[in-house]
Amino acid sequence: MLKQQGSNRIYTRETDANGRSVIRVQGTNRDENRAFIYMARHFHALGLPVPELYSVSDDEMSYTQEDLGDTILFDHLDNYTLLERTIRALAHIQVTGAKDFDWSVCFPVPAMDERAIRWDLNYFKYCFLKGTKIEFSEPKLEDDFDTLVKVILAQPAETFLYRDCQSRNVMIRDDQPYFIDFQGGRRGPTQYDVASFLWQAKANFSPAIREQLIDAYLDELEKIFNLQSAIINKAAWRAALPHFVLLRTLQVLGAYGYRGYFERKPHFLESIPLALKNLREVLEQLKDEYPYLYALSNDLLLLV
Repeated sequence: MLKQQGSNRIYTRETDANGRSVIRVQGTNRDENRAFIYMARHFHALGLPVPELYSVSDDEMSYTQEDLGDTILFDHLDNYTLLERTIRALAHIQVTGAKDFDWSVCFPVPAMDERAIRWDLNYFKYCFLKGTKIEFSEPKLEDDFDTLVKVILAQPAETFLYRDCQSRNVMIRDDQPYFIDFQGGRRGPTQYDVASFLWQAKANFSPAIREQLIDAYLDELEKIFNLQSAIINKAAWRAALPHFVLLRTLQVLGAYGYRGYFERKPHFLESIPLALKNLREVLEQLKDEYPYLYALSNDLLLLV
């Protein structure tokens, strides 16, 4: 049995009838499993770096996939070459992966729409913020949430949004990245995954490394689109990115609150101070757009 992280899925390493090492996944939700099964087959057929799917149980509650080993990118964050290869490969997952994609299979929703964004914001409010016991104004908080929703929904969103693109979900084999745990993916803007990857709390990348990787990502995106797409308006893309960093940071604080405060998982509790640091830094850039969240971050920093 392999170590669990943020989900209740059970992972085991086994040897199948063909004598090859495989990873068996026992899921908890059939629709979520179906999403992963479809995505894995779709991406693999397109030649994208994901594990090959070998077998699926009749009830679709478990499946076996290629064993990519035990090396994760999180353990090699000082290797810039691997980081650049990963973020360039991400652009292909997002764009190439969206070709002829059946969005109806996505779980729990087919796209990052207003309802999905508000779920993440409420995750922060109810699973993190209320758990801190800090007094706050719900109307003022919702005013800032309304602003954030409008900005996110204004971005081009015809690509695959990985959703949980972070270094623990990237396996390294033969010095190449492979993506796993994309079952929560849906149609959405490209900036979200970049924010997720570069502002992962425990990765703690320096601003200089982030800028280099953003440049590499946009360079790869330009090559894919051959400079013909409105998505590659670099100035507009970069201007929107901090808003996605804010959204992602609020979402992960909700997750850390739930997994840490309620489930008492140490890894998530340890990540809270780093996520709050990210929150404060991005709100320094956006304090005029989100004045109440900026003021609230002063109180949240007292938790560290």
